[in-house]
Amino acid sequence: MALAIFDLDNTLIAGDSDYAWGQYLVRQGIVDGEFYERENKRFYDEYKAGTLDIFEFLRFSLKPLSQHPMQQLLELRATFIQSEIEPMLLHKAKQLVENHRAQGDTLMIITATNRFVTEPIAKLYGIEILLATDPALENGQYTGEVAGVPCFQLGKVTRLNQWLENQQADLKDSWFYSDSHNDIPLLELVEHPVAVDADEKLTHKAKQSGWQLMSLRD
Repeated sequence: MALAIFDLDNTLIAGDSDYAWGQYLVRQGIVDGEFYERENKRFYDEYKAGTLDIFEFLRFSLKPLSQHPMQQLLELRATFIQSEIEPMLLHKAKQLVENHRAQGDTLMIITATNRFVTEPIAKLYGIEILLATDPALENGQYTGEVAGVPCFQLGKVTRLNQWLENQQADLKDSWFYSDSHNDIPLLELVEHPVAVDADEKLTHKAKQSGWQLMSLRD
């Protein structure tokens, strides 16, 4: 059974859920607006440039989860998904997922964005296997720290290899769809790498390597 792996942000959805969550927290008055918005944009620009310090970013992005009770966070997230994420869903992305499902492929989302934000988004696409950056939990409350290896750049390869070992699976006839040059290490591992609405660096790499390029934007 082949593995069909999908990046999430700017691949399956028309935007970045991590950045959008930060913007949403600003609008809701949950975080210090001017400072948080400035830093959120700085980290997003660094991500796009390939210079992001993932641990610095996670200290920043996971901190609000540690400052509010779980029930409030869940209520905020439900409204966020409805108001911000659902408009980002892509019809062509849903079709692509369903095509792989119809072929009997095992579906997976692998994303640097934390599990708290991305778990309900994966459910919107009917994808049960989610590898994401995991926020640490203690007694039912987020600590603001990360648990395990962040699912970013080479960390995606590490996390996927851990999953493959646990499942006694391999990457035979595997697919990976991504928009970002940050995912080149994983794209190089699969049999069918696909650059989706790719950034400039990934577009260049895909053309050099003979990888498929496609768009899922309506």
